[in-house]
Amino acid sequence: MKALVYDGPRSVSVRDVPDAGIERPTDVLVRITTTNICGSDLHMYEGRTGLEAGKILGHENMGEVVEVGAGVDRVQVGDQVSLPFNIGCGFCGNCERGNTGFCLTVNPGTAGGAYGFYGMGPYAGGQAELLRVPYGDFNCLVLPEDAAEKQNDYTMLSDIFPTGWHATELAGMRPGESVAVYGGGPVGIMAAYSAVLRGASQVFVVDRHPDRLKLAEKAGAIPIDDSQGDPAQQILDATDGVGADRGCECVGYQAHDAQGVEHPEMTLNSLFQAVRPTGGIGVVGLFLPGDPGGADADAQAGRYPIDYGTLWFKGQRVGNGQANVKNYNRQLAELIHRGKATPSFIVSHELSLAEAPDAYQSFDDRLEGWTKVLLKPAA
Repeated sequence: MKALVYDGPRSVSVRDVPDAGIERPTDVLVRITTTNICGSDLHMYEGRTGLEAGKILGHENMGEVVEVGAGVDRVQVGDQVSLPFNIGCGFCGNCERGNTGFCLTVNPGTAGGAYGFYGMGPYAGGQAELLRVPYGDFNCLVLPEDAAEKQNDYTMLSDIFPTGWHATELAGMRPGESVAVYGGGPVGIMAAYSAVLRGASQVFVVDRHPDRLKLAEKAGAIPIDDSQGDPAQQILDATDGVGADRGCECVGYQAHDAQGVEHPEMTLNSLFQAVRPTGGIGVVGLFLPGDPGGADADAQAGRYPIDYGTLWFKGQRVGNGQANVKNYNRQLAELIHRGKATPSFIVSHELSLAEAPDAYQSFDDRLEGWTKVLLKPAA
């Protein structure tokens, strides 16, 4: 099969590799119809993790089931399925509690596994023609009959739509509250969109790229251009000096200022200022315990100078971590199916797998108009 393989920092290539296949009775084999390039892929692409060369990338996947193992009961050949980026077993303590992003079975020695991702187990990614899905009955979300027609909407269920929703959940958002979202990338826009769907009274999106700020408006949010002034102050001014009720951090450890200088703690510290006393903050932007490209020894070890005194004094609470996709993907699929949500509005490019290396470079360069890239290996 053909697959997109990581060769080293800022170098990926499409190669012929051995076909994915059934390895265990509980496996499902999926022919990938849509797989997306995620902002989290760029951390690996840039060499900002310890990812080994030869890894097949791609954790945002959907497709058609073409083979099932002898132990699979529910999923059938021909089903159109969405695959949560985090792989769960379904029976460990964390999975039973709904914490499928922190499964204790699929990546022994740590909590959590994922397709094509650094530190998340040996699993190949889905930027390929075929993908092996472990524990297929548990991990496959079988999609409704309009799966082909709404493929660009349903493909968001593997990661960014549930992750955006998770940010508002971690923040403790309730209807009628105001929400400040830092980061206008795909996850940030989905956090804003989720807040609107959940009945927020005001939603702000902080970014500085014009195309992203336009998408924020399309999602129903108020754009905040942080190159035009302190974003926390802009949010305070728009909320009569009170601050937003809730905040969502959707940038992560490569946050940088308008001059391009990285400050990993920047968005967190600004949120502490922008969110009201006793408000809640949800952090879904990627922060890792190791960053080979960090500016100093602390950054390389995942240690950042956050303003904990402000956080404590204001009585704010912070929720952290990757989305447990299975907690959300079924209900969000129903919103898509019933026409209540159309997350595909963020899609800027639909490309073949062969075009993926150039797409990675363009997306990483933050070229104007490159907001969300879908790859179509089966086209």
